[in-house]
Amino acid sequence: MSAAVVVLPMVWATADASAARRKTGFQRQAEAAAREQERVQALVAKLVKQHRPDPSVAFYRKYTEAMLRRYVRMSMGAGRVPSLLGRELFRGKVTNYQVEGFDDIVIFVEDVARCLAKLERRHQILIERIAMQEYNQQEAADLLRLTLRTVNRTYSEALDLLTEMFLDSRLLEPRRCCQEG
Repeated sequence: MSAAVVVLPMVWATADASAARRKTGFQRQAEAAAREQERVQALVAKLVKQHRPDPSVAFYRKYTEAMLRRYVRMSMGAGRVPSLLGRELFRGKVTNYQVEGFDDIVIFVEDVARCLAKLERRHQILIERIAMQEYNQQEAADLLRLTLRTVNRTYSEALDLLTEMFLDSRLLEPRRCCQEG
């Protein structure tokens, strides 16, 4: 018996490194879809983070406007122009509002100024024009070259945000109904 030895050539399988890194069309589409999904989730998270005012604070809009007018009068009485107005001239009324002391005026003015500084610039501009300078909404829309609808919506939103800040900082006291005790 003769045994024949068969020698087979040894083949080493080597893969090209760049070929391994190449992606199929399906892989590229899946990665693009994953990136798009992450982008959409980031946008949704950003929208959720944006604070929408509580609809129940709409009741306090007139009180907030009155406080802003009081802020203008008191800050002028304290010898400084409200921070939002800068050097602009604005309409005003002469009043005989009495306060307890100068320190109360300064504290009130600083508290309101801090709340106003937290607002977005577009909200600050509308608060400045309508509540502080006492333009009506149509006049403010014409001055800012915006539609009346945009001014109405944005101004209401700005007042509601400011009202929430006033309620949180206890510049405004919440109204209680008789059933709450």
